[in-house]
Amino acid sequence: MTIKKACKVFDNLNRFIKNHHVKNLILNQLFIFVLSVLSAFSQINTTEIKQQKSKTSEQNISLFDSEEPLEISLRFDLAGYLKKSSKGDSFDAVMTIHFSKTDSLDKKITIKYRGTSRFQRCKFPPIQLNFNKPVYINSDSVKTKKLKLVNHCEQGTMYDEYVLREYLVYKLFNVLTDTSFRVRLLKVNYMDTKRSRKPITQYGFFIEPIELLAGRTNSFVVKATNLSQKHIIPVIMDRLAIFNYMISNWDWSIPGQHNVAIIKPIKNDVTGLGIAIPFDFDLTGVVNADYAIPPPGMEITTNRERLFSGICRSKEVFQEDLKIFLNKKEKLYSVINGFPYLNQRAKKDITNFLDQFFDQLEKQKSLDNLVDCFLNSCKKL
Repeated sequence: MTIKKACKVFDNLNRFIKNHHVKNLILNQLFIFVLSVLSAFSQINTTEIKQQKSKTSEQNISLFDSEEPLEISLRFDLAGYLKKSSKGDSFDAVMTIHFSKTDSLDKKITIKYRGTSRFQRCKFPPIQLNFNKPVYINSDSVKTKKLKLVNHCEQGTMYDEYVLREYLVYKLFNVLTDTSFRVRLLKVNYMDTKRSRKPITQYGFFIEPIELLAGRTNSFVVKATNLSQKHIIPVIMDRLAIFNYMISNWDWSIPGQHNVAIIKPIKNDVTGLGIAIPFDFDLTGVVNADYAIPPPGMEITTNRERLFSGICRSKEVFQEDLKIFLNKKEKLYSVINGFPYLNQRAKKDITNFLDQFFDQLEKQKSLDNLVDCFLNSCKKL
């Protein structure tokens, strides 16, 4: 029975009482009875609302199932964070996820510094979000307590562009394989709870936690750091090495798992070999950040010089590997050209840079020359 129906019952009873001249005492007793019924319904309704709110807070946030940018707000001691007093500092914060103009969700979190080179170089160091309570961030996923936020290095449109370019690199690797990190583009509002800094709004993106990636690929995370490229499934190792060559990424290695995560399949794993997954692309030629300068002693001097650092294979294997990339060229370019948040100048710069790689794959002579380049610089493990 609804509250509306209960009220109707009371009205009918009231008319019945008046028509039959029932004494006031009976009327009062009936009135108290109906009020108790209404109160019970009110309590049930309140309980249902509380249960709905509780259920909503426990639902997954579905961060990586959409291509649409998500707006979030971070409220914390922004001024203290930007001081970078100690790498081990942490900051209590509230993250508001704005699903729409009328629908939002608040989460209590702790903000910590992450990264090494960006922490040293950037005025706005990279962020790790730690949830106070583990949350589901996708349907049918494991709970997670940590999220990596890739944010701007400094304020301004140029650094926004660097973030958008790096986001695109992840999307390009998604084209090649499902065993890759998914990302979610963000509009991030940084609000200083101490009110000593003005609010900042810049682009950013979340990176899928490795535990979630492993779960959806039926794999487990490998934490050992004493591995080499020989411990990775060959075709997957070659794909990673050639991809990093294509985008001009020199800042990676399997030993130490530097900017590379490794997982292994749970079932049907007769080889015992792993799957390597790259991340952290801010120093690549595709991003072309002004601070991306190779360290002294490398064979290259600029971030747009390509260096192949993969394991040595036969000439025939390298040729087959490269044909896989050539077959994906149109899809890779469609990801770049269809990305609405990057201007045409930047898109043209990226495709022109990738043309330098793909032009070598389209004719046998230039393909042979590229393979010879690989053979001259590959790692003989």
